[in-house]
Amino acid sequence: MPSIVTADGTQLFYRDWGTGRPVVFVHSMLMSSQMWQHQMHHVVEHGFRAIAYDRRGHGRSDDPGTGYDFDTLADDLAAVLDGLDLSDVTLVGHSMGGGEVIRYLTRHQARRVSRLALVGSTAPKLDVDPASGTALLQTLRDDYGRWVMDNADASFGTGLPGREIPQLEKDRTIHEWMSVSLQAAIACTAANIAADFRPEASRIRLPTLVIHGDSDAFAPLESCGRRSADLIPDSKLVVYRNGSHMLHLSHRPQLNADLLTFVGDHTR
Repeated sequence: MPSIVTADGTQLFYRDWGTGRPVVFVHSMLMSSQMWQHQMHHVVEHGFRAIAYDRRGHGRSDDPGTGYDFDTLADDLAAVLDGLDLSDVTLVGHSMGGGEVIRYLTRHQARRVSRLALVGSTAPKLDVDPASGTALLQTLRDDYGRWVMDNADASFGTGLPGREIPQLEKDRTIHEWMSVSLQAAIACTAANIAADFRPEASRIRLPTLVIHGDSDAFAPLESCGRRSADLIPDSKLVVYRNGSHMLHLSHRPQLNADLLTFVGDHTR
C-alpha cells in the first residue's frame, strides 16, 4: 500500500495516477481520497497526474489519535508534496480541505504550487456561534450515527431541482462518514469551527478558482465561497445552481470540466 510517513510517524495512504503536471486533491472531513476518483480519472485522461491522500484518521491512513489541528494537517500535506517531490502543483481542496491548502500555502510557502482550487470550501470562516459549536461537538460524542443520518439529506441537497444523486453513491458516502475515526471526526470538527482563514486568504498570490454551490447548507456561499473569492486577489468564483455541499456527486460533469479547464489554463 503506497504511503507517506509524516514528521510524527503517521503513515498516510495515497493514490497516484497518471503522468504530467500534478493535481493534488485534498478531501473533506469525514471522507477519504476515494471521493475524488472521478475527478482524478478525468484529469488523468487529459494528460495530467492526479494524487490524493487520506487525511490522518480517515480512510486507509493511520489513526494516531492526535494532530487534527490545521498546522499539523498542513504539515501532512507538505510531507506528501515533499515526499513525492512534486512541483507546478494545482492544489484542490474540498470543505475542510480548503482550510488545509490555505494553511499549507501560508505555512510552507508556494514554491511547489502554481494554482489553487477551492471546492465547497469551509474557508475562510464558518459562521457558527460558540453555543451551537459546543452543542454540535456534544452531539458527535453522544450519537455520531444519529447526526450523520440527520444531516445526510442537507449534505446531498436532497430535493434540489435536477440534482438527484443515486442511492448507491449516497450509501457509499455515508459508509465513509461512519468509517472515520470518532476522535478525528470530533477533533477536526472543533478545529474547523474555530478556524479563521481570512487574514491568510488575503495573502495568497496564486491564480485561484473558487467553486461553490448556491444551496450549500454546511459552507454557505456568502460567508465561505464568495468571501474567499473577495479575499484572494487573483481569484474567480463559479457558482453552481442548485448546488449542495457534495458537488463532486451532484455536479460531477460540470466540476470535472471546470477543474480541467483551470488546470490546463496557462494564461492565468
